[in-house]
Amino acid sequence: MDPFHLRCRNPKTSLPQRHSAKTLRVFPCLLPCVHAAESAPLPSALGKPDFPDTGWDRIKDLFDTNEGNRYSEEVTNVIKSGVTAALVGLVYGGLPGARHARKRFIKLSQAEVYSSRVEAVRSAHNAAIRGFLRYGWRWSWRVAAFVMLFNTVSTGLCVYRDTNALGYYAVAGAVTGGVFRMSLGPAGMLAGSVIGGLLGLPAGALIVGVQSLGGETLRDKRRRERKEMYGLKMAEWTARLHLTEEVVGEITGSGQDSAADLEKIDELLNLPRNKPVDPEATSQ
Repeated sequence: MDPFHLRCRNPKTSLPQRHSAKTLRVFPCLLPCVHAAESAPLPSALGKPDFPDTGWDRIKDLFDTNEGNRYSEEVTNVIKSGVTAALVGLVYGGLPGARHARKRFIKLSQAEVYSSRVEAVRSAHNAAIRGFLRYGWRWSWRVAAFVMLFNTVSTGLCVYRDTNALGYYAVAGAVTGGVFRMSLGPAGMLAGSVIGGLLGLPAGALIVGVQSLGGETLRDKRRRERKEMYGLKMAEWTARLHLTEEVVGEITGSGQDSAADLEKIDELLNLPRNKPVDPEATSQ
């Protein structure tokens, strides 16, 4: 039998003392306990941050939003280049299309009779606007798709390999040219790949040169930002680890104090009861 239970059966203890001892024995959770904090190691529980040093980690890091819910600079540059290419294609294809549509409208409507010169000029302008939108849209989406595909492939290769090489831009040009000439069959796709690869080399040299004008390339900037972010995460992790150790130390100290309190309660329960005072002796 439990010796603590035997002490509670001491005939010299009163009934309330017995009930309090039984309550402490049945409900030990009334006092703090720290056995669970010592079961798991602290570093694995807190989760040490990892440095994104692999190619796929860098690719996934491109699509992580920052504090302002903004994507990385590479993704933003691809989108901006697509929008710019769409506008350039709209102007490049729309202006000649509007001029051609206006001349064709004037040539085909020479036999028509208009009520005024303003109506004739308005009709010619409407034909030019329709031509601008029609031919501008044809060039706009093609140029935008070409530029975005080229930038996506080149950026993905540069980020995965963590370096800026002209060969990656040549590969991106070959892939883009082959995709756009796929409808012409294998021969057309091969010719498009060769032409795209040749045009990708000067385009890559131009992009790397423009980035180098700022003092560092985009890859060097991202590498520096990753190191700074990793340093901040490590500092935060170290601070949390020290704080957790301090909290565990405080809880352990309180647990030792609780054990001392239990020993004091046992000593108090084992003390003999006070003898009742005789009223006759008191009156004498």
